[in-house]
Amino acid sequence: MAKKSNAKRLATKKANAATVASNAATDATEKKPESRKYNFLIRTIWTFIMIGGFFAVLASGHIWCVMLILLCQIAIFMECIAVTSGSSRERDLPLTKTLNWYFLITTIYYLEGSSLFRFLEPAFYKYTLLRMVVEHHKFICYCFYVFGVVLFVCSLRKGHLKFQFASLCITHMVMLFVVAQAYLVTKNVLNGLFWFLLPCGLVIVNDIFAYLCGITLGRTKLIAISPKKTLEGFLGAWFFTALASIILTRLLSPYMYLTCPVQDLHTNFFSNLTCDLNPVFLKQDYKTPPFIAEKYGINVITVKPIYFHALNLATFASLVAPFGGFFASGLKRAFKVKDFGHSIPGHGGITDRVDCQILMGSFTYLYYTTFINERGITIESIISTILINFNEKQIIEIVLRLNKKLLESGLLEKKEFKSIGQIYSKCADRL
Repeated sequence: MAKKSNAKRLATKKANAATVASNAATDATEKKPESRKYNFLIRTIWTFIMIGGFFAVLASGHIWCVMLILLCQIAIFMECIAVTSGSSRERDLPLTKTLNWYFLITTIYYLEGSSLFRFLEPAFYKYTLLRMVVEHHKFICYCFYVFGVVLFVCSLRKGHLKFQFASLCITHMVMLFVVAQAYLVTKNVLNGLFWFLLPCGLVIVNDIFAYLCGITLGRTKLIAISPKKTLEGFLGAWFFTALASIILTRLLSPYMYLTCPVQDLHTNFFSNLTCDLNPVFLKQDYKTPPFIAEKYGINVITVKPIYFHALNLATFASLVAPFGGFFASGLKRAFKVKDFGHSIPGHGGITDRVDCQILMGSFTYLYYTTFINERGITIESIISTILINFNEKQIIEIVLRLNKKLLESGLLEKKEFKSIGQIYSKCADRL
């Protein structure tokens, strides 16, 4: 009898456990759609917040765009280091994290400083100490870096050597893949916001249409590391990105605020910014092929060259830039994490959103300097070089030689040239 009662109790317990499990499964199934809706809502809200914030920064001026890039590269650096390093082991090695930040700041100072110094010339020219900082910028950065290497060697501990050297290598790889390329994105901003905004827009459009084409037409897997990516989505996005490049160029190119290279970092959307436009933004005549001229009677078409360049950028954004995202996906899989961080609700980390943008930005800069920038030397760069590298007496000598050239060309009369010479000789006597 006792055995039978025990058996009944066990059967009852199993039945109750099965009931609880089934109820839990039912609750989980019911909650799943709700959680998906909630995540979709949060993701949508933050998408609009990011878009609104991006355009607000864009309208605020070039300096704020540079600050945005700076903050993004710092955030990406933090996320990549957090994913690839063991925080529990770093507790025993506090200097490891400090050195990561030290090398990051040194690299940013070396790269960004060389670009931004020319916009701070009055202050650097006024104070001798600041002028020395600019003149010896590379040597100072080298000394900082060597000091970091010395600190690293002094921080080595037995039993942690492999981890410490791995951490150092990871830090330098992140600086190469992120900080160095983000510096080129900063250069894009200084070359004109058009070269910052258009590539960003193309990557976003490509990402959207790769998803839409993939879920509607996708059949063939594209790459093993990202099983959801399809060849149909990849190629379909190329077509729509090329189309978007024409539309975006048509919308952005009329605004000088976007197309003019920056001369003053305090310029914003409401400033009356004007410049001599790069020829790619001006209409030019192109002869049509003979068979088109014969068949349609169209001998010449007039179009801005920037449209052809935009198509080239769209091709890179479609066929190459996505591999920056695949690279990031592979890194996440290697370290078994879903996202790089949780700084953007519903989206993951900053790295999850800009993994393709970094590669696109570096390509845009190199494309611009190779095929679009016709003047490698500008008046601003010459003046910057003179102010940084020459003293007052040498500057006076340069001015007098330039005036002599104007005299020889007939733009200055002899009396005017003599009076100018007298003025600058008095200036030289005061030194």
